[in-house]
Amino acid sequence: MESEGPINSNRPIRVVIIGAGASGLLMAYKLQRNFDDIELQIYEKNPDVGGTWYENKYPGCACDNPSHTYVWSFDPNPNWTATYASSAEILAYFKSFQFKHNLQSKTLLNHTLSSATWLSSYSQWQLEIQDTLNSNTKQDTCDILINATGVLNDWKWPDIPGLHSFSGPLVHTAAWDEKLDIKNKHVGLIGNGSSGMQILPAILPEVSKCTIFIREPTWVLPFGPDGTVPREFSNKEREAFAAGDGGDLHSYRRWLEHRMNRAFPIFIGDSPFQKGVRDICEAHMRDVLQDEYLESKIIPEWAVGCRRLTPGVGYLEALKDEKTKAVFGQIAKITGNGCVTTDGVEHPVDVLVCATGFDTSFIPKFRLVGSHGHELADQWGNEPRSYLGVAAAGFPNYFMLIGPNSPVGNGPLLIAIEAQADYICRIITRIQQHEIKSIKVRTEAVDDFIAHKDQFMERTVWQDYCRSWYKRGAADGKITALWPGSTLHYIECLRDVRYEDYHVEYIGNRFSYLGNGMTRLELTEDADLATYIRKRDDGPILGSKFMCTKAKAELNSGSALEKIG
Repeated sequence: MESEGPINSNRPIRVVIIGAGASGLLMAYKLQRNFDDIELQIYEKNPDVGGTWYENKYPGCACDNPSHTYVWSFDPNPNWTATYASSAEILAYFKSFQFKHNLQSKTLLNHTLSSATWLSSYSQWQLEIQDTLNSNTKQDTCDILINATGVLNDWKWPDIPGLHSFSGPLVHTAAWDEKLDIKNKHVGLIGNGSSGMQILPAILPEVSKCTIFIREPTWVLPFGPDGTVPREFSNKEREAFAAGDGGDLHSYRRWLEHRMNRAFPIFIGDSPFQKGVRDICEAHMRDVLQDEYLESKIIPEWAVGCRRLTPGVGYLEALKDEKTKAVFGQIAKITGNGCVTTDGVEHPVDVLVCATGFDTSFIPKFRLVGSHGHELADQWGNEPRSYLGVAAAGFPNYFMLIGPNSPVGNGPLLIAIEAQADYICRIITRIQQHEIKSIKVRTEAVDDFIAHKDQFMERTVWQDYCRSWYKRGAADGKITALWPGSTLHYIECLRDVRYEDYHVEYIGNRFSYLGNGMTRLELTEDADLATYIRKRDDGPILGSKFMCTKAKAELNSGSALEKIG
């Protein structure tokens, strides 16, 4: 049936977002800002929004990206207290974002998606939702399903025999018990990743002793990924950030983002940047440790950046502290008293803390059944294979934020999530205005992308022999988490939708969107119908000259570097 409205008229559609963490809230905001005739619902498993920042409350928990880069590009926060914000401050930022844009009215807390099945005959997703407060189950449907659960959302215990036979308090950093009493206790800490680095110096003043179990070495940076040294902001700095039109803060933010984007060459193997950073980090670690045994155990042979870059504030000093005992190697088993290492020695502790990370398989915790009747868990059992980090072959009208091979360690993260949300919005616009009932990425497009990604990764430090969640915890696994390029590279890639990579099904005639032969503008009373008449050609550059023209404009108006700091 032909549309009776003007060209590109909307059809009402329903969108469901799973997860009200940072990315879910952003996606909801983008839909609310950009669309009419969309019904929106967010389901969140936790009692509050914030995702990983709601869940991670362990002592010392903070972001490993500079705080003023960990905001949406359009929503600065002049009130960060330090260059690396605490989890409590970050949670407050995203809660403020939620209330500022009234997203709480679209959010159902304590609701978990248990299954989603694509119904081809209706071109909709059939959802089964669990209300975790009263154990009720309800059904829902949507035209478009967006998975905003992220990658660090499913914490895991270490796979060590006897773990739950430990007789004392046992806690994971991502499920921290705020009532846990560690004062004057002997604490055992398993893990030296990002959370392990943060928690050790934070708890050391309280405990009587800490035995830390370290399986592998790791690089400890004296600064963040952009070179920023961790410190608190002075009252004068924060007042300047909050004053007037925010010019000081805007300049500082641009300076930070510029530095983070310039740092990408560190991840290219044997690059001068990689060598220079490695020399700095190694010199720093040796200078602080000044202990040949610790240096031989802590300083890696693999490249800086093979594992996630983390500023290790106070970590090396804490390792040297008289309260700390570092035990290197594998834990063979856990008893009621503590940990037994492979040499047969038992290390008794009062409290056992597992800083052992998350399930990073990228497989959703809910059952997802696509148009072919297959489950995503089976399709991704050996390797998560996404298309540009946002789509999966065989799953129509299903999109992801921070899916496999997103730029989670390539540079600034939140601007990349914005690029994903904008990309999804472009496709939703097409679905809504072009009478499209389903759109799914082609398998051959995914295969080609994965092949390109794998080839690119051979030149990076990420393929070094180190155990990393970028490779699903394997030292020699495929790199499934990271984008094959910089964050800026990713943003440009997502600027346009390659519809040739998608299979599109229409409700009727593919040209029915042309409607009644008129435009919305013509049907608007007193509208200017000659907006295309101009005094000069001031339109946007549409072709390959776009970036060159933009760069020249920056140079002609003064040095870009001078303008940002």
